[in-house]
Amino acid sequence: MVQHYRVGRLSQEIQREVNDILVKRVRDPRVSGVTITGVEVTGDLQNATIYYSILSDLASDAKKAQQGLDKATGLIRRELGHRLSIYVTPEIKFEQDQSVRYGNRIDELLNQLHQQD
Repeated sequence: MVQHYRVGRLSQEIQREVNDILVKRVRDPRVSGVTITGVEVTGDLQNATIYYSILSDLASDAKKAQQGLDKATGLIRRELGHRLSIYVTPEIKFEQDQSVRYGNRIDELLNQLHQQD
């Protein structure tokens, strides 16, 4: 029970710190429009998957953002190590959050249904 609380708390802390790091420390223009939407940390606190979204729907922009985040992973992990008070900084991996795109698609389908009526 205590372990689940710690994982959740660490996820929230990582999300807040990575957002701050992206704004203040990462100077790569490819990650300028990236927003961190969630963090999933494994139970042993060794790995963290960071989910992000971008405003653009273009595949090329998504690819550029992923490349920029992959390039900045070392800097972000090092900064997390300095900012968080944990023994081992988890390995981080970035994945694009598909839920925003999925929600937009559902909205489009609902609007089409209402227009047909």
